[in-house]
Amino acid sequence: MRNMKKYGLLWLLAAVAWLLLVPGLFHGRGTDVWYTDRVAVIAYHHIDDHTQGDVTITTARFRGQLTDLLQRGYHFISLQQFRDFMAGGQVPPNAVLVTFDDGYRSFYTNAYPILKELNIPAVNFVITKDLEHPDQSLIPSLSRDQIRFMTREMKDIDAQCHSDSLHDRGPSGGPLLTTRLPKDGGIEGTSQYEQRITDDTKACVNKLKELYDRPVDAYAYPFGYYDEQSVALLRKSGIRYGFTTASGLTGRDADPMQIPRINAGSPFVKENSLNNLIIKSISRKSS
Repeated sequence: MRNMKKYGLLWLLAAVAWLLLVPGLFHGRGTDVWYTDRVAVIAYHHIDDHTQGDVTITTARFRGQLTDLLQRGYHFISLQQFRDFMAGGQVPPNAVLVTFDDGYRSFYTNAYPILKELNIPAVNFVITKDLEHPDQSLIPSLSRDQIRFMTREMKDIDAQCHSDSLHDRGPSGGPLLTTRLPKDGGIEGTSQYEQRITDDTKACVNKLKELYDRPVDAYAYPFGYYDEQSVALLRKSGIRYGFTTASGLTGRDADPMQIPRINAGSPFVKENSLNNLIIKSISRKSS
């Protein structure tokens, strides 16, 4: 009996020592400061357990990534906190803003319950033309009622613009936001192009403003394409923040119309490797 107690105590001490030595099992490492006065904006698209794709991950992978960041000491912020930061305010160390593109219904069915459970804010950039017939898009889209429900239940869930109907390509293959389209046997002129972009942007903003009483002033560029002229037109239409597909962290002095984002929604980004992507981006200059 004495030997059993002796070996039992030794096993317990060895187990405790092993747990303390294995990194990441305790929230204690959450005291690490990876960066300050910057924000890592991470981007997702589709969260689904039954389909595969370049921008699709499972619910387990999504939960695992967010939980891993929480355990490492990252702090998730809202879009309003991001706005305040860009205007000169403060954010906690290791600040992260979660964004989604395309307004897929899987945000409501699969991502939102996890965000709510973990109390993590997020922004979804919505293609607002799909609000008319959410079941008819290639991947089912969010409905108006779903956006209303989420944004009312969680004050830090936001819906912003991914254009109304510019998330497509013209006959030449160029993105609609930056490409002059055929018009009356020729190519649309400057005034026609400008009118098309401003009309589309205002339509997107107004459709979202009908759903909830918060600013709609952020825009994710379709396919990541933008240029000087399209940025100027978006600004003219009330957009203050443009989110790109370039990777990096955002400092307070960054161009607010060229906010970089880190792609977290790739199936190649495992639960414990999103941290590595963020750390790798720290040394990059924010654009």
